[in-house]
Amino acid sequence: MSRDVFVVGAGMIPFKKPGAGDTYSVMAATAIREALSDAKLSYDQIEHAYAGYAYGDTCSGQRAIYDVGATAIPVFNVNNACATGSSALYLARQAVASGQVECALAVGFEQMNPGALGTMFDDRPSVYDHFDTCIESKLDVTNIPLAMRLFGSAGLEHMKRFGTKLETFAKIRAKASRHASNNPLALFKKVVTEEEVMASPVLWPGVMTRLMACPPTCGAAAAIVTSADFAKRHNLRSEVKIAAQAITTDSASTFDNNDLRGVAGYYMAQTAAKKVYEAAGIGPEDIDVIELHDCFAQNELLTYESLGLCAEGEAEKLVLDGDNTYGGKYVTNPSGGLLSKGHPIGATGLAQCFELVNQLRGEAEARQVPNARLALQHNIGIGGACVVTLYERV
Repeated sequence: MSRDVFVVGAGMIPFKKPGAGDTYSVMAATAIREALSDAKLSYDQIEHAYAGYAYGDTCSGQRAIYDVGATAIPVFNVNNACATGSSALYLARQAVASGQVECALAVGFEQMNPGALGTMFDDRPSVYDHFDTCIESKLDVTNIPLAMRLFGSAGLEHMKRFGTKLETFAKIRAKASRHASNNPLALFKKVVTEEEVMASPVLWPGVMTRLMACPPTCGAAAAIVTSADFAKRHNLRSEVKIAAQAITTDSASTFDNNDLRGVAGYYMAQTAAKKVYEAAGIGPEDIDVIELHDCFAQNELLTYESLGLCAEGEAEKLVLDGDNTYGGKYVTNPSGGLLSKGHPIGATGLAQCFELVNQLRGEAEARQVPNARLALQHNIGIGGACVVTLYERV
C-alpha cells in the first residue's frame, strides 16, 4: 500500500552563528510551532514525530518536542550525518504513505560549536576510515580538516579530470550570496563577488578559499506531512505533494573507482536521483527549482552532474552559461544554500523542504522562481546517506 503524501505545513527559524541564538530545544520548538501554525493544526493531531540532529544527547528530540506537547506518541531520534533532516522527512513520509499514520511531523535542529567539524569519539574506529584511505592513496591531506579534505579532494578530482577552474567555484559562491540577499532567514545576506571569494583566506592552496566553505550554524526547521484524506477532512493546504523520494548509501563504487568524487557522495546522489526520476516518470530537464547540498562550492558543481542537470564534465559550462540561476535552465539554491543560508546539520534537509514548499506555493517573494511546478531536493551526509526528494505542485 502506498498513498500520496502532502506537505501541509512547514516552518523555519532564522539561522545564526554559534552562540548567537537560543538553545536547541527552544529553536526546535519554535520551528515546530511555525509548521503547526502554517498547517493550521494542533500538536495533538500529530501521530508520529521524527527528530533529526547530529550533535546532541540521546532523546534530544523528546526534550525539544515536549516543550510543544507531551501526547505519548512515538518520537524517533534520527542521525544520518548532514542528511539527517531529509532522513527524518523520509521516515515521516514513509509512515504516512504506508498507511501507518495519517499525520506525521519531521523536525531538524542543531546547536553547533564554532570551528571545523570533527569526530566526537576518538576511542573507536572512525566512520570515515574507508573514505580517508581512498583520499590518502592519491593525495597528501596532512592537517586538512575532515569535511574540507572530503569535499576538497572531490573538487580537486573534478579539476584534474575536466580542467575546471578554481574561479568557477568562486562564481558558485557569489551566486549563492546574491540569492541569499533576498532570504530574510539566511545567515549571510551580504552579496560577495567572484573576486572577493578568490581573495578570501586560503584554506587549501589551489583547492579552496574560506568563502567556498559553509559556516557552522545553529537553527531548526520542521515539516508536517499527511495523507490526502486527512488533508481533505481538515481542510488543509495540499498543493505540494511529495511525488517521489529515495534514500541511498554508499556502494562499492565509492571506494573502488579510484575517483575521489565518490568520497563526497557523487555516486550515492547519482543513484538516488535516477530512482526518483524513474519513479516520477520525469527527467532532470523537467525540474524548475533545486535545493542541493552545497556545503562547499565544490560539491554544488559536482552535484549538477550527479543529478543529471548536465553531462559529466560539463558542470563548469553550466555555471559559465548562467544555467544555475534565474534566467537559466535551473534555479539552484534560491535560498542561498548552505554556503550563505547556513548549515545547522540536523535542520538543513528540512530547511530545504521549507524553501521548496514556499516556491511551489508561489510564496517565496523576491526569491520566487516563476511558474515553479517541480522542485528537487538533494541532501547528503558523508558516512553515508543521500536523500533526493521530488516535490510537485498539484
